[in-house]
Amino acid sequence: MKFQEMPYSRVDFEKAAAELDAIMEEFRNASSAEEEFAAHQRYYALSDHIRTMTVLSLIRHSIDTEDAFYSEEKDYYDRMLPDFANREVQYHHLLLNSRFRGELEKKIGQPAFVNMELDAKSVSEAAVPLMQEENALGTRYEKLLASAQIPWEGDVLNLSMMTPHLTSPDRSVRTRAAEAVNSYYLSIADELDEIYDLLVKNRTEQAKVLGFNTYTELGYCRMMRNSYGRAEVENFRRQVKEFWVPFAEEVWENRRKRLGLDRLLHLDEGVSHRDGSPRPLGTPEEILEEGRRMYDELSPETSEFFGFMMDNGLLDVFSRKHKQVGGYMEYLPEFRAPFIFANFNGTSGDVDVITHECGHAFQGYLIGKEDNVREHWDITMETAETHSMSMEFFTNPWMERFFGDRAGDFLTSQLEDAVTFIPYGCMVDEFQHIVYDNPQLTPQQRKDAWKKLEQIYKPHLDYGEASSFYAGGCYWQRQHHIYTSPFYYIDYAIAQTNALQYRLRMETDRKGAWESYLKLCRLSASDFFGNMIRAAGLPDPFADGQIQRLADGLRELYRNMI
Repeated sequence: MKFQEMPYSRVDFEKAAAELDAIMEEFRNASSAEEEFAAHQRYYALSDHIRTMTVLSLIRHSIDTEDAFYSEEKDYYDRMLPDFANREVQYHHLLLNSRFRGELEKKIGQPAFVNMELDAKSVSEAAVPLMQEENALGTRYEKLLASAQIPWEGDVLNLSMMTPHLTSPDRSVRTRAAEAVNSYYLSIADELDEIYDLLVKNRTEQAKVLGFNTYTELGYCRMMRNSYGRAEVENFRRQVKEFWVPFAEEVWENRRKRLGLDRLLHLDEGVSHRDGSPRPLGTPEEILEEGRRMYDELSPETSEFFGFMMDNGLLDVFSRKHKQVGGYMEYLPEFRAPFIFANFNGTSGDVDVITHECGHAFQGYLIGKEDNVREHWDITMETAETHSMSMEFFTNPWMERFFGDRAGDFLTSQLEDAVTFIPYGCMVDEFQHIVYDNPQLTPQQRKDAWKKLEQIYKPHLDYGEASSFYAGGCYWQRQHHIYTSPFYYIDYAIAQTNALQYRLRMETDRKGAWESYLKLCRLSASDFFGNMIRAAGLPDPFADGQIQRLADGLRELYRNMI
């Protein structure tokens, strides 16, 4: 079914609660694992419907944040979902305490039960009002950024539409664009501080209500960290500081020299070459059609997937006023359909959508088609981001179609961006640990903490004289995840190391790398992250020495490219 034809109706949570009660009663009365699983399949149908309607509402709100109907629907789910999530925990308790748990684990997997245990720790009736308030604050933040109206050369643009000017090959244009964006952020600085301060206080109170010392502990539960914890994350960040930051700084220095600059300012970081960063050829529509041809040739599986996406209108990627900034992939379970949301803006990021978000969507399409166990769809984020970031590299052989004779420049900048992202990803994660470990910090103290982290993870960073908002320790306030998806960022850094492992392997065994990737996609969430990584033949990203080995291998590849 085409996306625009998908019917929407508001979920009646009173009826949903009654249906869940009936499912729970059927489960309690079951006399075998088979009967329990039959009841559980009724739960699949209920949760699929709720998820599908919620996601449809979310997507249509994202497409036009000024649409009054879907804005109200978004607010409705922000209010209602926390209470229903609490009811679902009660159902999960039945599975956790089942007489036939061992047999059920064989059907849906041990990770599913660990995730239920984490869920049970993360929700309670007392926390529901706070969760509703948290949702409302997140929506307020997203609307604030989506409503940006930035005067630019006789027009008024949103933040996404400013990106081409922020990455212009003309430094004077970049400077003026940076000043315009800076002015906008300064105009909303107090509201950004207020929203985040309320979020920190709210989440800390949720943690206390649920019996945690800090929100950091609760955040790990809600991110479904079911096979590693804080110690592994801290060890990963330690290795990045020691072995990866020097490599990233070498990359930044090469970029400064290539651009012919005495000083690499922050406003220059998004430009990879003196004649500008490579930009895709053709119209947005032509880029999508090139994507179809690329996936037709990559593999039979990707050909079927992308044809399905295009034929059913499951990509909304053109920028418009009042459209939410950023990009994402969502899954509509009743239709077995992924959906990609993005904002094309004439930069290489448009091609990244066709690769990165399609990595998410491809895996979702594959597992939805091949595996009916819903718990296997509930992938943790470091696994999900491995799917997407790896697809960016697997599509490298087709980049000439998008960038013409600048394909080589794109591949260089792509590797550089991947390398330099990892310190930033770790910085975002460490910042959030500081914030939630110390919820009493003032807005200014948080900004001071960010500035100290910038000196550690990005020592070359130079804001110049014009970027007063960013230079004041506020760059993190443009990072949506920090506001709306706490602790969802180290996942990107972990996943990027996995994707870079595939990038190295492609040099000598592209076929084997692709087969490994397909295996990882099909494993989905059927096992724990570490087990699946090993099964796919990838090294453990948390292991001592692994970051250094990867950096050494990539440094050689990178030097050959430049």
